[in-house]
Amino acid sequence: MVVVFAACVHEEPNVIYMPDMVYSPAIKAQKVGSMRMPVEGTVSRNSVSYPYDRITGGEQAGKELKNPLEPSPKHLARGKHVFETFCTVCHGVKGHGDGSIIPKFPMPPSLHSEKLQKWPDGRIYHIVTSGQNLMPSYAPQIDSEDRWALIHYIRQLQRSEAK
Repeated sequence: MVVVFAACVHEEPNVIYMPDMVYSPAIKAQKVGSMRMPVEGTVSRNSVSYPYDRITGGEQAGKELKNPLEPSPKHLARGKHVFETFCTVCHGVKGHGDGSIIPKFPMPPSLHSEKLQKWPDGRIYHIVTSGQNLMPSYAPQIDSEDRWALIHYIRQLQRSEAK
């Protein structure tokens, strides 16, 4: 028995081969300085660059961007779902700018205004993508195809109110 217990004794080695691996520094995740910045010029795999400036790019986007989706029942239903999920709190159920958070924030423009009805789809897409005034960018939450479907639904809302 004594021999067995004697064999279990562990002594510190005289030389540590890779001290950084033996004694690694503890770093708290998400702490300032612990996150590595990506190499300059890198783009994530699923990223699509958006060439228009947030402030001045709306008019150019309106001229150059065209809605690639047909206004099918499937796309209108998807646009309605996106509108009800992201837009109704500010713009209201019918798009008049009377959403549930309006007493706390300034009233957003009505989606039925003459000005907005004249805007091309690309300009509306730009605003949803980049944001405008108090409205933030919805690009991280709403993918590109859903933004185009949303525009079809907004156009349907505008037509329904025009009658």
